[in-house]
Amino acid sequence: MNSDVTSSDTTRSMFRPRPAGKARAALLALILALPAAGCSVFEAPPVQRGNRADPELLAQLTPGVQTQADVQALLGSPTATGTFDRNMWYYISSVTRMRPASHFTVEDRRVIAMRFDEGGTLRDIREVGQDDMRSVDMVGRTTPVPGTERTVLQALFGNIGRVGAGGLGSETAPGGGPGR
Repeated sequence: MNSDVTSSDTTRSMFRPRPAGKARAALLALILALPAAGCSVFEAPPVQRGNRADPELLAQLTPGVQTQADVQALLGSPTATGTFDRNMWYYISSVTRMRPASHFTVEDRRVIAMRFDEGGTLRDIREVGQDDMRSVDMVGRTTPVPGTERTVLQALFGNIGRVGAGGLGSETAPGGGPGR
């Protein structure tokens, strides 16, 4: 027996943390910390979409004074113009963010509508809010197209007798296709 080993050395070696125990403790701490973080670590940064009309720049516009060219020089091109009235301009912007395991969310949406007269002079500026928007329901109807329904027999035997059905029966050499 080795007399150099004392009882205090033996006690220290018994209670010394093992590397596998440290790794297990770190893994457990990581697993417990992820739900506590609220998954904000995995969120994408916010994305600015559209042409955001700055409120300070909008304050510089005076109806009856500025023209379409003045507005475009100050704010840039509009995001959209009116479908039936070319004298309506819309500056549409939103801030979106992609969240893990879900669709993207819209954090901030802003729509500025501008109306011009026939001469191109600004007449009205207003911000369109959620209350001004209309809810549009999608129509679930489809237009029937004759000849698209196939019977079970047509589906099973549909390719029999067709030319070039999967390359069966044709030569594979160059220039050896049908008509040779």
